[in-house]
Amino acid sequence: MISGAALRDSIAPLVDLVYPPRCPACGDAIARQDGLCAQCWAGLVLPSEPACAACQRPFAVDQIAEGALCPACLVDPPRHDGIVAAALYNDTARKLVLAYKHGRRIGLAPMLARLVAARMPGFEGEWLLVPVPLHRWRLWRRGFNQAALLAHNLGRELAQPVLVDALVRRKPTPTLGGLGRKERSRALRGAIVADRRHLAALDGAQVILVDDVLTSGATSDACVAALRRAGAAKVKIACCARVIDGQSPAATGRAVPHNETPEAEAPGAT
Repeated sequence: MISGAALRDSIAPLVDLVYPPRCPACGDAIARQDGLCAQCWAGLVLPSEPACAACQRPFAVDQIAEGALCPACLVDPPRHDGIVAAALYNDTARKLVLAYKHGRRIGLAPMLARLVAARMPGFEGEWLLVPVPLHRWRLWRRGFNQAALLAHNLGRELAQPVLVDALVRRKPTPTLGGLGRKERSRALRGAIVADRRHLAALDGAQVILVDDVLTSGATSDACVAALRRAGAAKVKIACCARVIDGQSPAATGRAVPHNETPEAEAPGAT
């Protein structure tokens, strides 16, 4: 029996002939369907050290004591056990996210998962991958949950199990773009809960919460709280891109206020 990988490789030349490979960020010709052009690869900004010991937010200065916390974590210690981002949110990352999430380029999921996996530390024991949920109405309109697709591909990269419906968004929430952190938290209050069918699997589990973009953290906070209530022992957050408060136009290509959902500028964004 021909494996899926062998079949994919055998028809790749035909696919390339019908659909010539193009960089999903800028549209330039590239060698393979699942990559970026050299300029866009160079345009991705990777999180760097030194960084906050709790949330891995990069510090703006080099001389920071090991184990130091950023001001946000000092004021309000996070419930999660760390954040892993493939890249910081800038113009290149924005184009990738928009192409994937709103351009329906779901074929980008494996490449995005590899970018996230490359930033993941080694694991001890089993970690359960759980995507940020969509409300069923939004899932029906969009046709797919971008976080769930990313979680499935990330699970294959890390050889870890995925529980796609561990969390449920039981009520629709408004578009969060333009709302401050308190308004976002208020809109999400009671919206996300653990599915009762999976409480046994979540109790005592080490969980990786998967999403495409981490902006203010309100949605991930609601998910982490639901997982903690279900008994999760540890919860780490993994995302494709992360918005850092106070990012400068020089670093991102444009100013990104802390209370903006980046994708909200795209037509039909949610």
